[in-house]
Amino acid sequence: MRAYHFERYPSELSGGPQQRVGIARVMALNPRMMRFDEPTSALDPEWGGEVLALIKQLADQGQTMLIVSHKMHVVRKIAGHVVFIDEGLMVEEGSPEDIFVHPQ
Repeated sequence: MRAYHFERYPSELSGGPQQRVGIARVMALNPRMMRFDEPTSALDPEWGGEVLALIKQLADQGQTMLIVSHKMHVVRKIAGHVVFIDEGLMVEEGSPEDIFVHPQ
């Protein structure tokens, strides 16, 4: 996080830094699972990329996460297991490779 952000309250930050603060607050609780609902929506490309990198880092460290996203590039980059839901019905389930390369 940029140095000048340390002197501000979360409510005074823009979307990307607020998202990172939220993730840090949850990580302080050492959760077994984290849930994200559209974690990069409403963020500009720079902050979206930084938040995505942070989530990817957590995934690489073994953090279990449930991520809801309409951005398939986000899902493909991070997920170890994907459930594709369309109009409330589970349509596909499997590895990112199965879902994106060999859909049924």
